[in-house]
Amino acid sequence: MEFFRIKKDIPFMKYALVLNAISFITFALAVFFLVTRGLHLSVEFTGGTVMEVAYKQTADIGKVRDAVSSAGFTDVVVQNFGGSRDVMIRLPVQKGATSAQQSEQVMTALKKADPEVTLRRTEFVGPQVGEELVHGGLMALGMVVLGIIVYLAFRFEWKFGVAAVIANLRDVVIILGFFAFCQWEFSLSVLAGVLAVLGYSVNESVVIFDRIREAFRKFRKLSTAEVIDHAITSTMSRTIITHASTEAMVLSMFFFGGPSLHYFALALTIGILFGIYSSVFVAAAIAMWLGVKREDLVKTAVRKDIDPNDPNAGAAV
Repeated sequence: MEFFRIKKDIPFMKYALVLNAISFITFALAVFFLVTRGLHLSVEFTGGTVMEVAYKQTADIGKVRDAVSSAGFTDVVVQNFGGSRDVMIRLPVQKGATSAQQSEQVMTALKKADPEVTLRRTEFVGPQVGEELVHGGLMALGMVVLGIIVYLAFRFEWKFGVAAVIANLRDVVIILGFFAFCQWEFSLSVLAGVLAVLGYSVNESVVIFDRIREAFRKFRKLSTAEVIDHAITSTMSRTIITHASTEAMVLSMFFFGGPSLHYFALALTIGILFGIYSSVFVAAAIAMWLGVKREDLVKTAVRKDIDPNDPNAGAAV
């Protein structure tokens, strides 16, 4: 399915240096904000008080969040769990206040809004749990990166694997840079979104790399840059259809999914937009600069009916 077909290849690689310079500047800014401002970590990473409350009727998450905020708590996570009547509340650590004092303040505010609300349980989550989550998240990211390199190296060529990892890790850093600059809350759902963006960007890179391999086989007289230009141009319609439909779903979560999905959808939106840029322009250009050529992807067949010791015989077809 195609919306349109571009008959003349667009010379993307002619501007590869400029496109990657823009990419590097964006990456450098993201690193700068990560170093200077840092991430605004959620309760899952920093520790805090976790409460579970139950209502007689379906809980209105918006009203519950307003009630907790009226008690003087900020950066609070409020969400359903189990059923529509059960609500989980995560409170950040407050200096000079114990977990019991925090839960008592919250319950007082909740009972003002609905006297029938009951407290199921309350517990304190220590910072060591957050350290384990950070370690687990980094391990997951490392495994994803290793898997990308191995997969692309076997399917295509190691140069494509290196190019894809560099481009996709740039997407991860840029997402984190946005969250650091705006001081948006970085939670487990955002981490899941970051890992999802990695897989999503790799899929786009694989499509372009596969089209590059096909073009090398089909157009023997084209240079590497011309082959890449043809591959990117021929996938433009597919790229627009895929990313537009995906972004429509993500935006629906962003606008209608509520606060629980707000930052998850935001991370996906940033990742998709920059993922298009990195997969189309950055990864392909890096592969070109690493010296990928036709011989790397199209193996030359050796004729068995020719004596290899005959100096006058052709060795390949």
